Amino acid sequence: MILDIIFYLFLGIGVFFNLLAGIGLLRFPDVYTRLHAGTKCTTFGSIFICGGIIIYGLVKWYDGDVNSSVLTIHTIGALIAILLTNPTGAHAIARAAHRSGVMPAMAVVDDLEKENKPRAKGKSKSKKEAK
Repeated sequence: MILDIIFYLFLGIGVFFNLLAGIGLLRFPDVYTRLHAGTKCTTFGSIFICGGIIIYGLVKWYDGDVNSSVLTIHTIGALIAILLTNPTGAHAIARAAHRSGVMPAMAVVDDLEKENKPRAKGKSKSKKEAK
């Protein structure tokens, strides 16, 4: 009884955060804030949904259903994949957007702007000239 309540609570929290991610993708002004909403909310929502499924699988396995252990193992594998790929993919997209010159909507100072400017050819000093 109490595990059923926890299961439905986890599913509800997970669905809520995934809905917030969808709203954030529609409402936020630029690629960086959209990535933030999409990555943080879907990762957090997926943790809760997978946690609910793991609880459900363990309860069914304890009741004698042997096939529920496979459900639990596959859900743990999917959760590990989500936790590894979601932040990595968002970082790669944000880095590509920054390198291609996409600026945040209301940025005041960009500390990384100096690092991405290409150097003029022939202007770099060799080791001998530096001494």
